[in-house]
Amino acid sequence: MSQTEEIEDSTAPLIEHLAELRTRLIRSVIAFLIGIVLAFVVAEPILQFLLDPIKETLIELGDPAPTMQYTSPQEYLFTLFRISMVFGFALAFPVIGYQMWRFVAPGLYRQEKNAFLPFLVASPVMFILGASFAHFVVTPLAMAFFLGFVDVPSVLTEMFGRITGAEGAVNAPAPEAEGIRITFFGKVNESLDITLKFIMAFGLCFQLPVLLTLMGKAGLVSSEGLGNVRKYAVVGILVLAALVTPPDVITQGILFVVVYGLYEISIQLVRRVEDKRDARLREEGYFDDDEDDLGDVPEEDLK
Repeated sequence: MSQTEEIEDSTAPLIEHLAELRTRLIRSVIAFLIGIVLAFVVAEPILQFLLDPIKETLIELGDPAPTMQYTSPQEYLFTLFRISMVFGFALAFPVIGYQMWRFVAPGLYRQEKNAFLPFLVASPVMFILGASFAHFVVTPLAMAFFLGFVDVPSVLTEMFGRITGAEGAVNAPAPEAEGIRITFFGKVNESLDITLKFIMAFGLCFQLPVLLTLMGKAGLVSSEGLGNVRKYAVVGILVLAALVTPPDVITQGILFVVVYGLYEISIQLVRRVEDKRDARLREEGYFDDDEDDLGDVPEEDLK
């Protein structure tokens, strides 16, 4: 059976394609709305979970009952609705992804289907890993960095006592600052905004191996080419870290190390894809070990 015969029927009139697209979009929107409703029911526990790194940091800094505020009547409701939008889309993504797959699958070769489907599964898994890393590792470090400035006087007092050896200096109260006392009264929406930015940034950055491996499987990039532009990738990752994270060295450094590590992993994954493709082409007799000329290989066989 030729590959042309493997293509599913894609000669339907344009109106049928548009009707199919409309059906898939309607089902996706319905799934999204259902996800929003389900997420809104548990939006408040989700908010408490997202703000947990800030709470733990404030407790460590000496606040036994951390409190956050909102300054407009609609702010808290809109915050819950924002959470519902984000997590509602996450709940509906399997349905949305399936509808997208069902729309494009009839126009793909069997080999293309087998190549693309694993990446459709790997993408949400990698996003969850990135979001988890952001919430449980990066956000607590960032909150400790930012909110730690509140406790600077007591830290300096403790350091001075250890240096001078003054009796009772370690436990001495922090000196009162002259003028207006500056303290932290966090706003719910602004604190949530920082947390969600970390989750989105690291979740999207963890898509790098999926994207580059898929591009390598399609022949758009090569492991050698990715290795040759490594120095430019380093600069790009540094710029990315500066743009998507707050202006502190800790989170920027963590993002750089993570994304660069994912870039190196991507090179190895693309190399494995190339090795498997070369082995398959050798078995099919397109080239041998002495002559690796792919010029006569049909384009669809490289996918």
